[in-house]
Amino acid sequence: MKRIPSDPRPDWRARVESQGLLFSTTDLPDGRVMPYWYESAYYSLTMDEVDVLERTTAELHRMCLSAVEHVVASGDFARFAITDERVADAIRRSWREQPPTLYGRFDLAYDGTGGSAKLLEYNADTPTGLLESAICQWYWLQDTHPEADQWNSLHERLVEAWRQASSAFVPGPVHVTHTAVDRSGEDEMTAAYLAETAQQAGLEVVTLPIEKVGWQRHKARFVDLELRPMRTVFKLYPWEWLMSDEFAGHALTQLTSPSGEPTQWIEPVWKMLLSNKALLAVLWELYPDHPNLLPAYLDGPGELTKYVAKPLLGREGSAVRIVGAGRDSVEQPGSYGAEGWCYQQYTPLADYDGSRPVLGSWIVAGEPAGLGIRESDGPVTDYFARFVPHLIETGPSGMSEASGTSRAR
Repeated sequence: MKRIPSDPRPDWRARVESQGLLFSTTDLPDGRVMPYWYESAYYSLTMDEVDVLERTTAELHRMCLSAVEHVVASGDFARFAITDERVADAIRRSWREQPPTLYGRFDLAYDGTGGSAKLLEYNADTPTGLLESAICQWYWLQDTHPEADQWNSLHERLVEAWRQASSAFVPGPVHVTHTAVDRSGEDEMTAAYLAETAQQAGLEVVTLPIEKVGWQRHKARFVDLELRPMRTVFKLYPWEWLMSDEFAGHALTQLTSPSGEPTQWIEPVWKMLLSNKALLAVLWELYPDHPNLLPAYLDGPGELTKYVAKPLLGREGSAVRIVGAGRDSVEQPGSYGAEGWCYQQYTPLADYDGSRPVLGSWIVAGEPAGLGIRESDGPVTDYFARFVPHLIETGPSGMSEASGTSRAR
């Protein structure tokens, strides 16, 4: 895996914004503006490296499902800071019934030097970075390296996932929701892109902020602004937030003992277990010394001398602490942590002259689907990270070595 400097397209910002990436830049605390979409470099991977990442993603997905089965069977929800028995019951029922699930993103540390990719966390409930992974970097490839390939079948797989899942939907539109609290446009445009993939699958789609969802008491159902029942809802909104909202009781009643016109949520509530950092410790208990895992614990760092303390429900690197790692030791600001912590062995990210990538390996409908790379200048991939496109290195003939990994195939 190599990081290669490149000349950005002169009109790069207009291009990616026309593709929906309205959040192409990031405002820094000191008032400066930096590119979020960054094409002054790209990452080049070999086909062998892509094969490794694809196999790793499939293996991690299988292990994560086994971890959910273990937690549901043992009833050990308290380790995930889930103490409301109604929530636990909702997870049990959802896991038993297996409603449709759409996508997720594994964050991996990997440099292609022969070592195994290491799981840093799993964003299984509300992952973003999708539009830039599926669309923007694909068109960057066509504009700049049309002879090359890319590990990117995200768009086709999302459309097909919606098509397959629709057989389990009740008649009526699919509502795609996001939170209006996010002012960057990232949540809104991610939801808009997912709505587009659902429409391409032949579904009727309604989009709205989740703050505009209403509850119709006499029919015991969620409704949109036109009072249409919301029977199938994709929510770019974390389950732990939904479970503490004003309408949490209504949602829990529907999830545990459906009445009226219950809502089918995507992602399903059992994914609360996968989007929680406690998963890392459970995986280590179930698969100790697995080459793709890092030691992780919930009751303190144990024997770890270099570790990362992660809030169970943290986001964007908020409140993360790196301890014992010399110059990489750091304490990020943030309000998370009251819910508990996971202590994971520290592993340094690959360092390309100060740029440190985290590889986001996507899974759609249970299958590996592509790659998106974010990089930061420090050891924590946080809100100020940038997205850098990738391609698959061409072979001696000048043709891509990829076989079946491209969106075009």
